[in-house]
Amino acid sequence: MPKNIQGTCFVVMGFGKKTDFETGRTLDLDRSYQNMIKPAVEAAGLKCIRADEIVHSGMIDVPMYEQLLSADVVVADLSTSNKNAFYELGVRHALRPYTTIVIAEDGIKIPFDVNHILVRQYHHLGEDIGASEAKRFSEILTKAIVQIMEKDPRDKDSPVYTFLSSLDPPALGKALDAAIENAAKPIKESDGGESGDAMPEAVHSVLMQQVDEAQKNKKFLEAKTLLATVRNMRKMNSLVTPGEPTIEKPEDPYIIQRLALLTYKSKYPTEEGALQEARELLTVLDPETSNDTETLGLWGAVHKRLWELTEDRKYLDESVRGYERGFYLRNDYYNGINLAYLLNVRCANATTPAEAIADFIQAQRIRREVRDICQAVLKSESLPLNTKYWVQATEAEACIGMCDKADEERGEQLLEVALKMDVEQWMKDSTQEQLHKLRPMLADSPLKYIIKE
Repeated sequence: MPKNIQGTCFVVMGFGKKTDFETGRTLDLDRSYQNMIKPAVEAAGLKCIRADEIVHSGMIDVPMYEQLLSADVVVADLSTSNKNAFYELGVRHALRPYTTIVIAEDGIKIPFDVNHILVRQYHHLGEDIGASEAKRFSEILTKAIVQIMEKDPRDKDSPVYTFLSSLDPPALGKALDAAIENAAKPIKESDGGESGDAMPEAVHSVLMQQVDEAQKNKKFLEAKTLLATVRNMRKMNSLVTPGEPTIEKPEDPYIIQRLALLTYKSKYPTEEGALQEARELLTVLDPETSNDTETLGLWGAVHKRLWELTEDRKYLDESVRGYERGFYLRNDYYNGINLAYLLNVRCANATTPAEAIADFIQAQRIRREVRDICQAVLKSESLPLNTKYWVQATEAEACIGMCDKADEERGEQLLEVALKMDVEQWMKDSTQEQLHKLRPMLADSPLKYIIKE
């Protein structure tokens, strides 16, 4: 059973017995729904809804469209080439970039516009669906629902948002409008109306709380959209009174930094596209000359990921510069350990032995400094658990990376202790992923090029 998945699944399909006029076969779609689809959805932890189960007054169209927009998952069964099902699938693809699962009985002839979409198929006996087949396909469907609900960020399954990558889902605009309205409502009610500068500042405060909540729940795209609105509102409110020259105040570095972080974590519309957008945001803060170590750390992180995606050397060099400047300004373990790692990456991609040796030796020196910094920080008895983990894991990586047997043994011991700490798994995964990449680079030391007399 999945862990704590909640939400709704709207099932798009025909009702009762329907004939597929291309094959002449008549299928009982209610049996498909009751014996296979609904049990699969409920096993995934979602409430299952089909249009005929919606309690409503008036036209069914309104609740149907609402479900197509707001349902956490839509399962569209195209069996018997049902025209309504195809239409509703198209509406869903236009409204949501992800969490749509397409299924069909294996006798259907998939039309051209749909044949490049993943269609999970099952076998129908006609009047009924066999128990073994219902069990087999239910398990497949349950697994698919759990996977798309737990994945972060989610893969696009809508061809509309895949090919028109600049589109924003309408649900985000609706959520944003509601957020602003809800932020302003209590302020207006308590004030009896808007009160000059207090109104926007109070709205900003409430919106920032919503940004915090969305980020905490890893809804990075929603958090980014809300924070971008805060940024625009601040820019609009920074202008002087009418009649005076228009002077725009400098932007708040914290807003830009956080917006850049949320942008690249959203991986929207693509991972590389989000990183490039984050990079453009950070240029506002002049990272090449900035003394703000938060800006420099983000600049290094964005370019590190761009290098990993593209293997374009300019991104690697820029990442090294960002972390290097941040480390020498702040003398901290975060910038230091990332700088040392990237120097090893650059060493592994050097064009000459001399360049490789220079970067390898520099990485060793920085790790010695990082080790000492971590040991000093760990002497504090009041470190939060997450901070303690990062400091100990960083010291472990520094020791492992110094290519000294005693240090390496100590590093492995520190790593073992750190990985037993009760912290989120992604933190441990991040540590192990970087060490997994680092170890082969350390094993292939460029010091082998030095000729011993």
